Amino acid sequence: MKLLLLAVVLLAPSFQLKRDFLTADEADQIRQAQDPNERLKLYLQFARRRLELVNQTLQKPTPGRSALVHDTLEDYERIIDAIDTVIEDALKRQLPVEEGIKAVAEAEKQFIALLEQIQAAEAPDLSRFEFALTQALETTRDSFELAQEDISQRSQQVAERLEQEKKQREALMQPKDLEEKRAAEKKQAEQQQKRKAPTLLRKGETLKKRP
Repeated sequence: MKLLLLAVVLLAPSFQLKRDFLTADEADQIRQAQDPNERLKLYLQFARRRLELVNQTLQKPTPGRSALVHDTLEDYERIIDAIDTVIEDALKRQLPVEEGIKAVAEAEKQFIALLEQIQAAEAPDLSRFEFALTQALETTRDSFELAQEDISQRSQQVAERLEQEKKQREALMQPKDLEEKRAAEKKQAEQQQKRKAPTLLRKGETLKKRP
């Protein structure tokens, strides 16, 4: 039933320049999932649903099926891109995301196998969605490869890239603007340090001055 509803949504005429790759309900679920691990699991669920729809649609020839398969594969690929974005954002913010990455690696291994099966089947109308299928497969392979990397090494790579991007932006700034920016960053760091200062005192307690 869910696949049928999804097919109806995807086949509905759209006047947008770029079609939304999630349904309204799926987008709401993503917004409500603030934890990156939960968000990744949702995206995996949506990606699997797209591949199930593709596989089901290809079981029998029907008018317009190649367009549905093409669009569904495009949406699937954008979901995989969103998965990589969630992981990278979590690493930037130093949030725990090991659980989600493990789930991604396990699911994407299955996704690759299914996409390869679809490719090997060589449907009569393959030429009409072959490019979307190839892109979906390559994107999933790249994402799967990233998910298998050592997370500490990947975090370091993200941090190094952010630092490099920061230096490039600063190189384009005027000296006065750069000075103001660094002063603001220093002030913010000092404020964060004050908030994080550890203490064993209870609320309302103060240190007694030594005589």
